[in-house]
Amino acid sequence: MKLYTKPGACSTAVHIDLAWTGETYELEVLGAEAMKAPAFRALNPAGSVPVLVDGDFVLTQNAAIVGYIADRFPQAGLAGDGSARQRGEATRWLSFVNSDLHPAFKPLFGPGNFIDDPAQHDAVKAAARKRVRALFETADRQLQGREWLAGFRSFADPYLYVTVRWAGRVGVDLSGLDALAAFQARMDADAGVQRALQAEGLA
Repeated sequence: MKLYTKPGACSTAVHIDLAWTGETYELEVLGAEAMKAPAFRALNPAGSVPVLVDGDFVLTQNAAIVGYIADRFPQAGLAGDGSARQRGEATRWLSFVNSDLHPAFKPLFGPGNFIDDPAQHDAVKAAARKRVRALFETADRQLQGREWLAGFRSFADPYLYVTVRWAGRVGVDLSGLDALAAFQARMDADAGVQRALQAEGLA
């Protein structure tokens, strides 16, 4: 099994999931130019990460990949205890991060994709920061009295963690979100998280 990742991208969340399985895997860390190369485009014509290759099976899309990893290595408990209820709860919070929180960052990373006038870019970013902050408030409420989003460690947690790291880079105010801060500290201290960050040059 081989994962293609870009340091600090959403693929880092997949990398943490793989580290949490305790299984052996290959890793290829890509830069922007390598993601444009024909060899990588042959795997994913969109030129984006993550990409997971397992034998002759090539899988793209973050949510699909972490679900696949959970099914391949059920002993890791990334989707819960095997019950439909726990998998549903883990998937609920994975979907929250994948469908709501992650896209809310896009105007911060590339405001020009949303409005042509550069004079309006700061306003677009300010609105995006408010939206992202509100979504982190939702995560903070969910984490109150819990160590993990779903109530147990799951594939939703590394994805949330990666977005928390993004927040610091783009000026999203997370002050007062104490449960979220405690979650970040737990993740920072996790051995699997540290292995993944070190392998991507992020530690």
